[in-house]
Amino acid sequence: MTQESARKIEVDLERNRVKIQIFHGEDKEVIKLKLGEAEALAEKLEKALEDFSRRKQVRID
Repeated sequence: MTQESARKIEVDLERNRVKIQIFHGEDKEVIKLKLGEAEALAEKLEKALEDFSRRKQVRID
């Protein structure tokens, strides 16, 4: 098996955009979002994290 590369996420502000950089070892992906797109992403991420947290608390026997 190969060792999993460290993942790093950086968020920066540009003049009219929110810049998200995701580093996967040697690879890098850059996403630039307008303010409204960034706000929509933040809302969806918040809902997904809340749902994940609730599901994690459910005990499966």
